[in-house]
Amino acid sequence: MKTLPDRLKKFTASIPDRLRHPTRRGVALGIAAIPVLLLLYVLVLIPFTPSISDLRKAKTAKPSVVMSSDGKELAVFKRANRDWVKLADISPNVVAALIATEDHRFYEHHGLDVKRTVSAVAHTFTGDRQGGSTITQQLARNLYPEDIGRAPTLTRKLKEAITSFKIESVYTKDEILETYLNTVPFLYNAYGIEMAARTYFDKSADELNVLESATLVGMLKGTSYYNPVLNPERSVQRRNTVLAQMVKHQKLPEAKLAALQKTPLKINFERQDDDLGPAPHFTQQLKRWLIEWADRNDYNIYADGLVVRTTIDSRLQNMANHALMQHADRLQKISNAEWASSWVMKARGGGPRKNLVLAFVRDTKEYKAAIAAGQTDEQALKVLQADADFMQKLRDDKTRLQAGFLALDPSNGHVRAWVGSRDFADDQFDHVQQARRQPGSTFKPFVYGAAFENGSKPSDTFVDQALEIPLGNGAFWRPGDAGGPSGATMTLREGLMYSKNSITAQVMQMVGPAHVAKLAKAMGVRQSKLDEVLSLALGTSPVTLKEMVSSYSTIANDGRYIEPITVTDVEDRNGKVLESFADNVAESVVATPVAQTLLDVMRGVVDQGTGAGIRSRFGIQADVAGKTGTTQDNTDGWFILMHSQLVAGAWVGFNDNRVTMGSRWGQGSQSALPIVGEFFRQAIRAKVVDQSVRFVAPHDPGTVDPAQLEPVPPPAEEPVTDRSVSLYGAGTAPVEGSWQPAPGIRYITVPGPAADMNTNDATRPAPVQPNIVVPRDLLPLEPRRP
Repeated sequence: MKTLPDRLKKFTASIPDRLRHPTRRGVALGIAAIPVLLLLYVLVLIPFTPSISDLRKAKTAKPSVVMSSDGKELAVFKRANRDWVKLADISPNVVAALIATEDHRFYEHHGLDVKRTVSAVAHTFTGDRQGGSTITQQLARNLYPEDIGRAPTLTRKLKEAITSFKIESVYTKDEILETYLNTVPFLYNAYGIEMAARTYFDKSADELNVLESATLVGMLKGTSYYNPVLNPERSVQRRNTVLAQMVKHQKLPEAKLAALQKTPLKINFERQDDDLGPAPHFTQQLKRWLIEWADRNDYNIYADGLVVRTTIDSRLQNMANHALMQHADRLQKISNAEWASSWVMKARGGGPRKNLVLAFVRDTKEYKAAIAAGQTDEQALKVLQADADFMQKLRDDKTRLQAGFLALDPSNGHVRAWVGSRDFADDQFDHVQQARRQPGSTFKPFVYGAAFENGSKPSDTFVDQALEIPLGNGAFWRPGDAGGPSGATMTLREGLMYSKNSITAQVMQMVGPAHVAKLAKAMGVRQSKLDEVLSLALGTSPVTLKEMVSSYSTIANDGRYIEPITVTDVEDRNGKVLESFADNVAESVVATPVAQTLLDVMRGVVDQGTGAGIRSRFGIQADVAGKTGTTQDNTDGWFILMHSQLVAGAWVGFNDNRVTMGSRWGQGSQSALPIVGEFFRQAIRAKVVDQSVRFVAPHDPGTVDPAQLEPVPPPAEEPVTDRSVSLYGAGTAPVEGSWQPAPGIRYITVPGPAADMNTNDATRPAPVQPNIVVPRDLLPLEPRRP
């Protein structure tokens, strides 16, 4: 007796012969098995299509909203540039054109038009491929492109049909139409009929006439092919076909058809840009975090209507945007003037930066393509430099000035304002959290803080002298200052106030790089790697603006570091709090007396040192402290200002650090300080920051107390039209005859501050430093050595 395995083996072996010589019974069984197998395949596919609960969720989909701490909307996270409108607010012409053209039996079927499907299959077998999808099937593809796919396969069509039946069981016909018209794409980042109406005809969807409706519905067959902007003739032909379909299905009187088809295409095109909100870089960072949070908690940021409450203050954010844009635009004009007069010379005829411009050209894809095509380096350079459009585009790209700004509340770590670049549309790179740049002299407080931790006092002295510090293996470090050494004895207070590299280097020798790096990390530089070398004292290790502002917040918070926080609550669409985020716990990383001593020394930077423009230009009389920073060759400009309620910092430079700022305007006191100064001036004027609030840190009795100063009226800002005009502002580094002293205040001319510039070569030529006119009361009580 044969066993079951033996029978299976025999049956399997007979299959090839059965296929070559089929019997009538075998053929009948085979034909009968096809629908059974198809049904089984459909049952297998059902779990791989969207569920009923998914469809119900899509029906009530609502995007997540980001809110500021003062209740203003910052951003909306939606899948596309879409403005949802109800079916009642869509022109009836659109609905008539859509049904007549795409699915004239829409109200008769339940998701699948059997007659149309069979007809489409028959035409496809004859080589005339036709679409047979209903509006419901198209909606299934639009809602679930990843689940269903776009490939012309049987599996896709079956998934599409299954999902269509599910949609019809959950949605009414009107809801299907409304959802379809609000989700269909129309090119140029426009999704849905409302955005399409605005994009192509500059009107709302309820105002579309029959011609405009036919034009937009006609695009659905192929948005690019029938694009009315680029392919107007095809668009008219397709529009007229839609009109004919409307007549055929009694949606339009036949008497009107001829006249309508002869009417020329009239569009009023306006590309619809995304609404980026007032803090686009911040919201982009937040979006990444929210997606992870939503994945962990089973939410969809595009559909579940989450409300994210942030720490951003919309008033301060707008002030930061205004201050950065205003000053950066002024700097850009100066940069443009400098490069306009030298770009061609540098590229063709020589000049000190000729090799730099040639390096820019060699970096381009056009140059690399020319070399790949067989041109020599000389030939490729010659052709490309002769292309005026290419060189102009290259110059614009390389010399586009950038900036970043961040403001924190030092008492709780709340981020109050975040500006990642001059224009998010031009540069999505975030110069607050992503960019790492050398901080220059803004790093020096860590060096002096380490000294104060070791027991040094602000009154301790060093000699401002030329230094040659051996590094081993015959190498030496020669830190210097613009203008060279004075030979004078200077206190630690003066060394930081006037940003003296020679004094800072000697302090670094005393405390050691390891101590400074450890302190910087504890205070807030926690992501960037710090090289434990002597030159670290002058800010040679790249860091982020966020790290630096966080570190200064530690100083302002009496030595307690608080990790910055951006989100306080996440709520559902009904206002129920899903998760709250408490303020991060403060870490005591610096002894309070040390932090207060450092802060008091940094008051001097603003009262008398390199940051004096805060008072003389912007008229800020609050108890503030800060530090400027400038790196080699004016590559980076920095300024950070501390107030007990707010710490704010700005960085200015170019994305390509081979491009540097001019010596007249590139120092931190001129490039970055005005952004922070204008921001604080606006914040104080609007009473968002209380000018009367003071630090707990005591004043050294020999220094200026801003509370004792008479108010200095901020001078009117003058437009900068020439690079010879100082950006320090009227009343600080004035052009002859451009400023008059305010009545009732005594002024005196003193030597300008030493250039706040780091250099490892004491023989570098010093830039010309202008004299500064300041109120007499801002001078120290005792003569100070600049």
